[in-house]
Amino acid sequence: MKFKAQPVDTQPPVNAPQLKAILVVDDDQQLASGLQWILADEKFLVDVAFDGKEAILKLKAHQYDAVICDLKMPRLRGDEFYLKAKKMRPNLADHFIFITGFAADANIALFLTQHDVKYLVKPFPVQKLINCVRELLC
Repeated sequence: MKFKAQPVDTQPPVNAPQLKAILVVDDDQQLASGLQWILADEKFLVDVAFDGKEAILKLKAHQYDAVICDLKMPRLRGDEFYLKAKKMRPNLADHFIFITGFAADANIALFLTQHDVKYLVKPFPVQKLINCVRELLC
């Protein structure tokens, strides 16, 4: 029996969901990798950077729908990265979620208040982060 070759459909289905890309920036490599796996399980495309300078390079090379970013990091802090990212990609400014264990630090509290950004205090429930990401992207 001979089978006839079927044409290959190169167009994606019309109702195919668009995957949202997220950049996770945290110098705690275990936490960053854990968040990468958790968010990938939730059907997000996730990229990781371990400090603000690496995050800038990734931001130059890729488009992201959201950024989850620690504030206290070596080489380039999260607040400094945010200000640079805001200049590079203004539409991304409202799509940051900061994660920090230092929300009571005066400088960090001032930054969070002045820029009216979303943030979670470490340790946070994973489901709270997932809900925050979904709310931000919907």
